[in-house]
Amino acid sequence: MRWEELFADLEAQLGSTRAHERDSEVADRVAAERAGVAIADRLRTQGRAPVDLRLRGGEVLRGEVADVASEWLLLAEGLRRHLVPQAALTAIGGLSAYAAPPAGEVLRRLGLGHALRGLAVEGRSVQVVTTDSTHLGRIVAVGQDHLDIAPDSDGRGDERSARPLAVPFAAILRVSSS
Repeated sequence: MRWEELFADLEAQLGSTRAHERDSEVADRVAAERAGVAIADRLRTQGRAPVDLRLRGGEVLRGEVADVASEWLLLAEGLRRHLVPQAALTAIGGLSAYAAPPAGEVLRRLGLGHALRGLAVEGRSVQVVTTDSTHLGRIVAVGQDHLDIAPDSDGRGDERSARPLAVPFAAILRVSSS
């Protein structure tokens, strides 16, 4: 065997080993990067691409992601809006594989309570869907872990049905514009 062929063979083996090491390192870095990606980061990249949100209880909502924070997302379904706690999600269809970092420190801190307080200030009638029922009315107060919803007037004058109902955040599947 000629020396040139021996050296060429050794060089090819070394090149193959380096390529394998590089590929392995890239795969490790990709996996490490992916481990730090939150679902909210992926939702932020959706733009106008529709997603299917599957909620506890089996309901599926389809629409565009209008806003995202660490604890909730706002889904636009035509003219209707759905505020969905991330804890209510069981799966998301059509989600981009890409991720976008949070827009800023303030956005990361906007919890579900902040979003619900904003809805309470507006005073509009909403639909609060929980794990076992649906409530129509206005959000009149928001506590640390619950909201109070006053039912819309039904005209019957029943005092018990007119009292606000306290709903724990953990039971909320979505809050929608009515």
